[in-house]
Amino acid sequence: MIKGSWQETNKIYSIAWKLKFFYIISISNTEIYVFIFFELFLKKKMKFGKEFAAQMVQEWQEAYMDYSKLKSILKDILRFKQQNKEPLTMATTTTTTKGALNRRASLYRAFSGLTNRYKPVSAMKNNEDEVILVSAVQEGGVEGDYQTMFLMSGEEGGEFELLFFRRLDDEFNKVLRFYKKKVEEVMLEADELSKQMNALIALRIKVDNPVVKGADMVNLADKGFSSNSSSLSHSHPINGGKQGWTHMDVIQETEMSNEEEMKEIDDRHFRPAPLDVLDHVKINVELETPIATLRSVIKSSKSDLSFSKQELRTAEEKITQAFVEFYGKLRLLKSYCFLNQLAFSKIMKKYDKITLRNASKAYLQMVDKSYLGSSDEVTKVMGKVEDTYVKHFANGNRRKGLKTLRPQAKKERHRITFLYGFFSGCSIALIVAIIVSIHARNLLKSQGRDQYMVNIFPLYSLFGYIVLHMLMYAGNVFFWKRYRVNFSFIFGFKQGTELGYREVLLLSSGLSLLALAGVISHLDMEMDPRTKSFRTLTELIPLFLLIVVLSVTFCPFNIIYRSSRFFLIRCVFHCVCAPLYKVTLPDFFLADQLTSQVQAFRSLEFYICYYGWGNFKERSNTCEESEVYKVLYIVVAIIPYWIRFVQCLRRLVEEKDTAHGLNGLKYFSTIAAVAIRTIYSHQKQKTKTWLVLAAATSGIATMASTYWDIVIDWGLLNRNSTNPWLRDKLVVPHKGVYYAAMVLNCVLRLAWMQQVLGIQTVPFLHKTALVAVVASLEIIRRGIWNFFRLENEHLNNVGKYRAFKSVPLPFYYEYNADKSI
Repeated sequence: MIKGSWQETNKIYSIAWKLKFFYIISISNTEIYVFIFFELFLKKKMKFGKEFAAQMVQEWQEAYMDYSKLKSILKDILRFKQQNKEPLTMATTTTTTKGALNRRASLYRAFSGLTNRYKPVSAMKNNEDEVILVSAVQEGGVEGDYQTMFLMSGEEGGEFELLFFRRLDDEFNKVLRFYKKKVEEVMLEADELSKQMNALIALRIKVDNPVVKGADMVNLADKGFSSNSSSLSHSHPINGGKQGWTHMDVIQETEMSNEEEMKEIDDRHFRPAPLDVLDHVKINVELETPIATLRSVIKSSKSDLSFSKQELRTAEEKITQAFVEFYGKLRLLKSYCFLNQLAFSKIMKKYDKITLRNASKAYLQMVDKSYLGSSDEVTKVMGKVEDTYVKHFANGNRRKGLKTLRPQAKKERHRITFLYGFFSGCSIALIVAIIVSIHARNLLKSQGRDQYMVNIFPLYSLFGYIVLHMLMYAGNVFFWKRYRVNFSFIFGFKQGTELGYREVLLLSSGLSLLALAGVISHLDMEMDPRTKSFRTLTELIPLFLLIVVLSVTFCPFNIIYRSSRFFLIRCVFHCVCAPLYKVTLPDFFLADQLTSQVQAFRSLEFYICYYGWGNFKERSNTCEESEVYKVLYIVVAIIPYWIRFVQCLRRLVEEKDTAHGLNGLKYFSTIAAVAIRTIYSHQKQKTKTWLVLAAATSGIATMASTYWDIVIDWGLLNRNSTNPWLRDKLVVPHKGVYYAAMVLNCVLRLAWMQQVLGIQTVPFLHKTALVAVVASLEIIRRGIWNFFRLENEHLNNVGKYRAFKSVPLPFYYEYNADKSI
């Protein structure tokens, strides 16, 4: 641990940077604690600009100091000096400019002013080294923006340096304003959490001691209940000001080593929570279950407290989640403060190096004395949050509490890379073996080819659809990370539990290995004379594979990424129960994925028909002759679109945004198109009426969906954009990628023409294989859509500086007439 001033820390940082060290820094007033760890995987030094961009909060990236812009101005200064062949030594520069410097120093000496508008915050003791004067503009008695006066503007090339300091002031004032705004926001949130904690502690007393008299309140204080211990910031007084929450500086949060010390502290400092807080509080009933949603239609979502243990447990869970989210916000705000200070230090050192001046000392003194460098509100609140959480939600176990508040980042494991590489190699080997087996035995021309493609191929194709979708998602994750799209925040994954592209590739390659092993074993057992007698067992291989996949998916044990599996199951359940659940981005994003897996749902239907009502022992079925099967064939295809339709209706009712209504109409048109197209494809004698209906509905649905994909979901085709027909902000530097994606999306959207035009067979390709190819194209289109959809969502978050999820709080305060709460 190293402790010192900014100047000392900058030297330490420079040494660490040259030695390729990695750093984690926290700030307390003007003291800096630097923890340096050796980064073994770095093979060459990474420039500060890249490291700065990598560590910033991506949703706040526009609020950070624009290091690259300032660096480009310094490059212009260096280029000018090189072209004019200025002296390269500090001594020469000092000698030639000494007279002019003295004259300018007298002319630009800090003026106390007639109105005291300008307040110098830094001055150089050595007149010969005086380069800049930094002042804080006073606006109504409040310190406002900072301005830097460059004293060498009369020199040749001084206009470049003057421009540099103007841009530097703009960047610093931008950072300062943003930081002040965010600190004010977290202080208000701390104030609200203090109120919530007072209500929670009072509810704890009421639940554990239903009958509480006035005299009993003194006895309850000895049991460890305290309202003061919950306060994070100052708040409004309650009960007309007789009892209130104290300022965070007065709060006492102390961990005791034994019971006697705890009792002594309680007697001296702590008072019991006022139970009359509960008279002004109602509990927020979040519509998190279908039953709660139905009840909300009848009565308000805010109800009176019932003082039950279930109510207390629910309130504790919500406040715990709120504390974790709030602490994460404080950590990011603290990181924002330090990174910007470090960036200003680096750019000023670079300026000194290029111009051979000594301006960094004065400017960094100003930075250190400003609100950005001297404010300690965030640090204090962090300490109070830690103490409060440890005491009230971790049973005084500080290690356990901090582990929850500071979740560890997920570690990359080499065995994951090895395993998915091994599984992928085995899968490729099995594909080659299957191709060789088919060619050697001439199975494409055998008599049982049609029977196999009709009965067995749809069973195995289900796993192919899933694997392909997982591969596309792995590619999405890879490029999201590469272009710093914060997908884990957008989806709401808990930190450290999100799956990286390696983990997704591991699961997809493992599933493909199982499926391909089933396919080749199926072929071998069927062709081998020694295993022909086990025909029934051979036909059951696809069913065994499906049971294995479902068993792993719903396995309750903490294996094979349980948190991710349960997250997926929960989202699927929300989709099935739509619109009884509040629609969130993971829910409708998953529903969109399901619309591209229509053929997979039909394969599941075929599983039920084939093994339930078909004669699988003889490899035959009469599914397509059943009217019930035909109706269900249509129903299972429109279910995903119906889910999205009712989700849009739910959002239309809640958010009152007509865009959701239009989106719902788009999905309704798709439902009509899919139904009519399927009916037409099943007709033995196709009529022109159904052909026209299928073409018309499919055309309307395709145009509406394509327009919505490109314009609304991707935010492209903006003709007034700085990037022609795209949008102003792009995360992919190559514009051609966006144009190609738009064209490809339009082309792949036309895959429905295969059914309308009656294209059932292609040379050397069975009709069931053609259906699988068309379904695969739709999955590929969806994978492309995923990347740009989340990119657009990320840019919306960046534009609104939205880096945190809003957490619903359990208690609602009803303010009375005299505003006493």
